[in-house]
Amino acid sequence: MAEPQVQPQPSAQPQGASLSIQKIYVKDLSLENPGAPQSFFGQQAPQVEVGLRTRAEQIEQNVFECVLTVTVTAKSGEKTLFLVEAAQAGIFEIRGVQMADMQPIMGIHCPNVLFPYVRETIADAISRAGFPPVHLDPINFELLYQQQLANLQQQPAASPVPS
Repeated sequence: MAEPQVQPQPSAQPQGASLSIQKIYVKDLSLENPGAPQSFFGQQAPQVEVGLRTRAEQIEQNVFECVLTVTVTAKSGEKTLFLVEAAQAGIFEIRGVQMADMQPIMGIHCPNVLFPYVRETIADAISRAGFPPVHLDPINFELLYQQQLANLQQQPAASPVPS
């Protein structure tokens, strides 16, 4: 009589790379409305500046925090009407990716996930400050990441300091 063949059991771990969102939250939110209430009566359209930055760090094995910080400043002439800064963060579990390949995920994919949340946070804070909300245009994080890499490659290597 032939022995029964043992079928391999499917592993509980998914094969290949995987990314899951553990939590999305506002890490920091700041609102300055220095000219209120006089700033509400200005007739001139304000100039709006938007700045952003990202950072990421490993907090546990296969667990990373990515923070997308957006700063919106509105000025009328030299006077600041409002300044809002929101740091939207996410905790991501990433498996099956080598550390050397982690930067594009942290610089492109995670900010893309966080952006709709920070856009809503910024618009809500500006509205609560008494101004019409600023709805941020979509951002191409892949292009920004590629530009940052190109800038880093163009920088000359640091020359040793003579002793």
